[in-house]
Amino acid sequence: MNIERFEGTGRMSRAVRHNGMLYLCGQTDTTAADVQGQTKNVLAKIEDLLNKYGSDKDHILTATIYVKTMDDFAAMNEIWDAWVNNGHEPARACVQAEMARPEILVEIVVAAAVK
Repeated sequence: MNIERFEGTGRMSRAVRHNGMLYLCGQTDTTAADVQGQTKNVLAKIEDLLNKYGSDKDHILTATIYVKTMDDFAAMNEIWDAWVNNGHEPARACVQAEMARPEILVEIVVAAAVK
């Protein structure tokens, strides 16, 4: 069984590759940006990690999005919808969640096929 773990912290890995799949830990942004700014920053981080470890956004199979408040759902979706390429939409869930830090408005977790 070949499991590759990348950028481990002792608590977690930022990415894990196994059996043709790439799993990313939850990505957040702690800037003072609004939910749209944070969503853009998080998606850029996701895209960078996918590219770094052998995938891309068109290979995302599933995404779980956590928002601090459902009041931000539509604003977050505007950024998400512009980012996802037509015909490559992953299976997705979005839930409201209490975040680890008060400034975090959105967290996104993805799993993608390796190219």
